[in-house]
Amino acid sequence: MSTPNPGIIFETINAYQRSAALKAAIELDVFSAVAKGNRSAEAIAKAVGASARGVRILCDYLVVIGFLLKDRGEYSCTAESGMFLDRGSPAYFGGTTRFLLDPRLIAPYLQLTEIVRTGRTTLPDEGTVSRDNPIWVEFAQEMTPMMFPAAGEIAGIVGGDGPIRVLDLAAGHGLFGIMIAQRNPQAKITALDWADVLAVATGNAQKFGVANRHRALAGDAFEADYEGPYDVVLVTNFFHHFDPPTCLTLMRKIHAALGPGGRCVTLEFVPNDDRVSPPVAAGFGMMMLGTTVAGDVYTFAEYSTMFRNAGFASSELHALAQSPETVIVSTKAAR
Repeated sequence: MSTPNPGIIFETINAYQRSAALKAAIELDVFSAVAKGNRSAEAIAKAVGASARGVRILCDYLVVIGFLLKDRGEYSCTAESGMFLDRGSPAYFGGTTRFLLDPRLIAPYLQLTEIVRTGRTTLPDEGTVSRDNPIWVEFAQEMTPMMFPAAGEIAGIVGGDGPIRVLDLAAGHGLFGIMIAQRNPQAKITALDWADVLAVATGNAQKFGVANRHRALAGDAFEADYEGPYDVVLVTNFFHHFDPPTCLTLMRKIHAALGPGGRCVTLEFVPNDDRVSPPVAAGFGMMMLGTTVAGDVYTFAEYSTMFRNAGFASSELHALAQSPETVIVSTKAAR
């Protein structure tokens, strides 16, 4: 047996410095400077307009936590920071980072003891899912780079190659429906969300050249008339905001909106049955504890049971190569 060491406690107590360091590096554009060939602390400092001491300590810390490499006093980007944190990359995550480190999302964790006692967020109303919460406009604007790879993979799984009607539920940025429309020229997409959020999805449909097959339907996912039937309903990063009875209610509504053989396509953080692995999917439960009234992460077994109880004939699990999330395809009986 190893001798107990308080190192993990010390690291965890100071873990806030990790996100603070990453945020500072993005705001200073450190990764872009390194990607352009500025390798020493002095050169990076000059490029970003900061002190050499500050940049040296920051960059060394970024090496420690895995965002930079260091060899003989020179820094370079890792594969991940080069792809996602260099402003010159089409997959740049800067806006995503700003959203996830928004003070409004961080604030509940300063009161986590009370949240654990009560079992619900300290955010007002229904937390992040309160009606017309402006934070979802920012989500739609900033999260596209993070969702783009998963959207492409989902389009490959369910996009097909013939006429298909798709409902993108709680569409946000609209990317999941848009990627299907790009892949399949006969696909017609209806994006449902609050009106202010839909403006972002509509803009993205124009940007990606599918606006003529992309329709906006303003409303609440639980109250709106879906105007089906559809061949596919996309539910991406939505069920985790609610408790199982609420999820089941929505699943039944989706089932009714699908034609025979139609599919509900769910993108979610899905932990294993032990609920502590894999780390990213299992850890997402803490996000839901802090920011929602009753949200959670659910295992595939739990999703399968809910979909079956909602009337679906089967559910299949699809791992994604470029995302820590998982796709569940639930199929309505053909007749």
